[in-house]
Amino acid sequence: MPNQPLQAFSPPTALLSHLPGGLSSGVIVVWALYAVFAFWAVYTLVAVYHWLKYSHASWVAFPAIAAHLFISFALVAYALSGALIL
Repeated sequence: MPNQPLQAFSPPTALLSHLPGGLSSGVIVVWALYAVFAFWAVYTLVAVYHWLKYSHASWVAFPAIAAHLFISFALVAYALSGALIL
């Protein structure tokens, strides 16, 4: 509605009422991001192993892997910290 002021998003209270004490929606989001990071780490290790083993010693692999690790780590760090790291 254009005539009403914007309000910050808040999760539904019915959903939060079922959470055990001490567990908030913010904690759930952080742990979900940690799970995504763990999946990314395993996937990256497997991909790097296969790329190095089956790329027939291509020199393109090393800068590509380094760029992937740097960019991915920066994105994951940003998502987990909530602040831009420059």
